[in-house]
Formats: sequence, C-alpha cells, structure tokens
Amino acid sequence: MAMNYNAKDEVDGGPPCAPGGPAKTRRPDNTAFKQQRLPAWQPILTAGTVLPTFFIIGLIFIPIGIGIFVTSNNIREIEIDYTGTEPSSPCNKCLSPNVTPCICTINFTLEKSFEGNVFMYYGLSNFYQNHRRYVKSRDDSQLNGDSSALLNPSKECEPYRRNEDKPIAPCGAIANSMFNDTLELFLIGNGSYPTPITLKKKGIAWWTDKNVKFRNPPGGENLQERFKGTTKPVNWLKPVYMLDSDPDNNGFINEDFIVWMRTAALPTFRKLYRLIERKSDLHPTLPAGRYYLNITYNYPVHSFDGRKRMILSTISWMGGKNPFLGIAYIAIGSISFLLGVVLLVINHKYRNSSNTADITI
Repeated sequence: MAMNYNAKDEVDGGPPCAPGGPAKTRRPDNTAFKQQRLPAWQPILTAGTVLPTFFIIGLIFIPIGIGIFVTSNNIREIEIDYTGTEPSSPCNKCLSPNVTPCICTINFTLEKSFEGNVFMYYGLSNFYQNHRRYVKSRDDSQLNGDSSALLNPSKECEPYRRNEDKPIAPCGAIANSMFNDTLELFLIGNGSYPTPITLKKKGIAWWTDKNVKFRNPPGGENLQERFKGTTKPVNWLKPVYMLDSDPDNNGFINEDFIVWMRTAALPTFRKLYRLIERKSDLHPTLPAGRYYLNITYNYPVHSFDGRKRMILSTISWMGGKNPFLGIAYIAIGSISFLLGVVLLVINHKYRNSSNTADITI
C-alpha cells in the first residue's frame, strides 16, 4: 500500500500519532548537550601569551638538552668490528667454509678506564628482524613450556616446524637464526700471561621474559627427557637442552636465547651479551691498557652484506650512549627561543607603526 509523502511531516518529526497515544518526534531533547549549548573556551592568541610560551620552552629545553648531551658523552664506549671482510682483518680466514671451527683474535687498546658495571653487546647490521613473517615465526605456547605445543608446534613456524619427521624445539625462523658466536675478553698486563675478564652470563634478560614468558616443559630432573621426541633447529650445532651446563640457564630459559628472541625494530641493532661487574670501588672495572678479544667465529653474515661487532659500554641514569635525545632537546629549545625573538621584533615594529598611524590620522 503506497503512502503519501508530506514535507510537513518531516519537519515536524513524522506523521502524527494515533489519538490518545504518546507523541512521537525525532527532535533531540532540549538539553545543553544535544542542543549544543555547552560552554566552550576559545583561546585568543596575542603577543602577550604566545611570546612568553616560546621563551619558556627555550629556557627549559636548552638546559635539559645540554645536561642529557653531556651525560651521554661521559659514557665510555668502544666498538670492535670483527666481520672479517677486509683482507687485513684477523677474522678474514673465518669467511672460508673449510675453516671450522674458526677462532680469531683482535687486539685493541682502551685509552681510558671504564668505571662501574660494563656491558658487553654484540651488534649486527643489515639484519632485518622486523620482517613480518620473521617476527611471526615462533610458537609462544611452546616457549612457555606447553607439552602439546612442544610436540605439535604452530604452523606459523613453517618451514622450521619439523625436521626429519620430528618437531623442532624451539621452532621458527627467529630461533633458527640465533646468534652463536663466542666472545672472550683478556687483559694484557705486564706479566707473561693475559688475565681473563670475568663475563657474567646471567641477568642479561628481562625479568618478565625469564620468569613468565619462557619456561621449560614440565617433567623430571633430566632436561633431555623433557625434550624427548623433538629435534634441534636446522642451523643449531647442539640441541636446546645443551645450551648451558647450569640447569637454571638451560633450555628455553637460557638467557642468550631469550635475549635473541626479543626481536629488534631496526636492521642495525645490538643485544646484550655479557655483564662485567665492578668488584672494587678503588679500582676500575676495565683499566686502561691493552686487551684482546678471542672470537669463536660461527655466525655467517657476509652472505647478506651484514656486519658484526662487539661493543663495550658503561651506562648512566639515562641508559646507554645516545646523543640524539640531547641534540633534539637543544634543537627544539633553540628554535623556540629564536622564534620568540623574531616574533618579538615583528610585534614591536608593527605595534609602533600602528600607534603612529593612529596618531597621524
């Protein structure tokens, strides 16, 4: 049945209701919110409000930036590239696949002592851990000790899900590409024998990763029995239950493994490898002098034009060495202060001109 259209009905909110029934209307309620009568505040930008803002930002940001920049520069840091692509590099011999295992030694000198705790990192360049398929290639249930996921890993781990008809533990591309170079540091003193530097391998992972996200499968005391029926990742030299002799740092809770599994956002990154703890307040942790780095070269990077490096660094209250934040604060503060000066000159010039024009008229 057709209905006649009446423009008046639309204006009034619809056709009239039946006699005796409640009135129907599409009009919004007569409230401040629905009728848009809420109070509002609109700032009026004048020279008296804008100019002090620019000067205050400049006066606050510049000292903060200088403090952060100076603090960052006081952090001691040294990088040793040991990729070995240069013919003169001691690690150049390790690029040949016929030399296995390959051990190379790099000598270097610390010009100034390193005070406090020293952090040893390994750094990689041109390595894209942020690729979508790479980041997804893991099974968090398996890494959390789920027995069913241990023997039946997620399909996200393909093509590193099974090998030789056995499930891989840990599965996925992230675990398969784990960094496996061994770094040892020695101090060359006045004596005939070099002094090894104690490198602490525990305490390098996040507490939440170590105690919440990563757990070994439940079972008996023998860790090998817990991983029975699984096989190691394709590129690994040994299975996951042989990563360390310490039972608190073995299997899925191995801290080197945990650090690697936290993927980096940029293609050039560093990851914490070891800690060098300060033993005495009277002596520096790493005194100035000659050192050598002993490297068991296992991790290939030259196939994708990557670089490898070892970094020794101290830290401050703001973390590691990073001058960018201080420079950014100084730049923003300087720009704000400069804009304040320019706007002040413009305001002074044109305000005087307008006043003179008013008097002349």
